[in-house]
Amino acid sequence: MAQGGVLLDLGRKVLLFFAWEGPSTELRHRAATFELIRAAWPGWEVRWLYDGSAGLREYVGLDPEYVRCRDSELSLAPFLAFDDEDVAGPDPGGVVITVSTGRCHVASDAFDHPVREGAALLDRLADAPLHGVCQLHVNAGIHLDPKRRRLGWWSLYSSPRAYEVPELWRGWTVEFWRDDWERHVSAGDLFAPARFDAGEEARAAVLAEAEERRAVRACNRA
Repeated sequence: MAQGGVLLDLGRKVLLFFAWEGPSTELRHRAATFELIRAAWPGWEVRWLYDGSAGLREYVGLDPEYVRCRDSELSLAPFLAFDDEDVAGPDPGGVVITVSTGRCHVASDAFDHPVREGAALLDRLADAPLHGVCQLHVNAGIHLDPKRRRLGWWSLYSSPRAYEVPELWRGWTVEFWRDDWERHVSAGDLFAPARFDAGEEARAAVLAEAEERRAVRACNRA
């Protein structure tokens, strides 16, 4: 399965892209990444594809099912303790899961998005490590309200079949917040990422990483 992709519609001036890692999937750098892309492509509409390569195929009129792995088993994301090395550093990633009853957990983002587990996720949360208030710069999240049977979820990386999640939560009201992590922040008081500079500092970091990747590719071609 492709980890990233770009499609340019020259006639309509539409740029579609997706990725599973890199600045566009990082909470501190996503806005700056989009800002820089739009500045480099003036007059173009820039869109993110949450459904990954399936979205690319659908846009050009091809069957998106061709690249969907419906027979693959769900890869359950392990939960991480607050002192786990995977949540260290300024951009640890991860999936923050908050519950209206006052619980906060963090899962790894290297597996399927936990929202794909459906209501079975609630059972797994019972024994998951608690995090208090999550201040991490995660790149995905879920807010659950079991009493009202409502949930909101978001993701900064592509999540296959993102628009089919409501089918996995029968009897629940499901809201897909796309990349709007601030909706999660406003849903309660358990997710409050540490403050960061989304302006010049973020743009410089994105450009520096882009230059580093270009240098690596040049060395690999040499």
